Amino acid sequence: MDYLHIEGRYPLSGTVEISGAKNAALPLLAVTLLSSTPVRLTNVPDVADVRTFITLLSHLGASCSQKNKSVKIDTLKVKSTCAKYDIVRKMRASILTLGPLLTRFGHCEVSLPGGCAIGQRPIDLHLKALEQMGAHIDIKQGYVIATATDGLKGANIVFDKITVTGSENIIMAAALAHGKTNLVNVAKEPEVVQLCEVLNSAGVKIEGIGSDELTIYGTGQALLKLDKIKVIPDRIEAGTYLCAGAITNSLITLTKVCPEHLRALTRKLQKMGFGIEESEDTIKLIPAKLIQSADIETSEYPGFPTDMQAQFMALATQANGTSVIDERLFENRFMHVSELVRMGAQIKLKGHSATVQGQTPLTGADVMATDLRASSALVLAALVAQGSTRIHRIYHLDRGYEDLEGKLAALGAKITRLKE
Repeated sequence: MDYLHIEGRYPLSGTVEISGAKNAALPLLAVTLLSSTPVRLTNVPDVADVRTFITLLSHLGASCSQKNKSVKIDTLKVKSTCAKYDIVRKMRASILTLGPLLTRFGHCEVSLPGGCAIGQRPIDLHLKALEQMGAHIDIKQGYVIATATDGLKGANIVFDKITVTGSENIIMAAALAHGKTNLVNVAKEPEVVQLCEVLNSAGVKIEGIGSDELTIYGTGQALLKLDKIKVIPDRIEAGTYLCAGAITNSLITLTKVCPEHLRALTRKLQKMGFGIEESEDTIKLIPAKLIQSADIETSEYPGFPTDMQAQFMALATQANGTSVIDERLFENRFMHVSELVRMGAQIKLKGHSATVQGQTPLTGADVMATDLRASSALVLAALVAQGSTRIHRIYHLDRGYEDLEGKLAALGAKITRLKE
């Protein structure tokens, strides 16, 4: 098993290129199930979750080929509608095959995704919406067995709470449904917006793109002709590198990024004393004279993303004063706190809030990653810790970051991937 060895207290400088967004690539891979023509995705990140999803599509019968950051998917010969547990258990996002398979074939069996380290993320909202569209749903032996013999029917659906994967699943289901579907309380994340834009360009009329209310006119099970799709930049990867520059108080530049998608974070960094310079697809972070503390509360887009909470907490340990972090979306997303404390961080937890005492010297230690974003928080802390840090179980990192150690090393970090 691999681990990362990091020597702290080295400044960073230079430019880092941001990869395509994992959380955009996954629904775009799923939407190829609705296409009658081969689909080429470009700017696809080489991360474990993407590789797992491609394996899942292959098991369903799709033809898949990869070259560099490009993936070609042909799902016309897909016959199987069973997403098996052995693959689904590796990645919760496999549930994104549920909507496309059901709306195209009228039947599917998709394994329940199981537990999640950062808390419950039930799919009841997905199932409730599909039932409103006329599907019959059974849960048997750990599988969702869904049937819509005559295809899904358009419906008026109000999500009880904002759900990103739920929104994506039902948007794809509605694309091939019979009639009009109205969706209310839809997630507005850039990844959801790109999915809608792709479907819209393929002939599925969608009104309200970018808002929390969508009207989708289904094709009546007529397959789509999807064109070449370029995956949007990964705003969470970009945010992680901004926090890496900030925690080391270094001058770095991000390229191939969408600044608009990072407003919640960059405004917070400016409040902390950092300079931000933007162009159409670059962000430059300018060091602060004094890093000031700041409070955050996670919320759905365009609010502060929960996927950046852990990285911001690591940064807060080096700020002048006390920062309060309110986690409103996931009940177990503070598991990185105990590992940061092992490195000397002063953090107190109370319910869904964490109070971080800043300008705390950190010391290298052996620490263990518990989930994807917690892993990156430990990397950031190690960059400023005195001495060596060894971060174990970094397979979590590999799920969502492409060549993290290579990109950080190019910026000047002393980081090496080693075997246990």
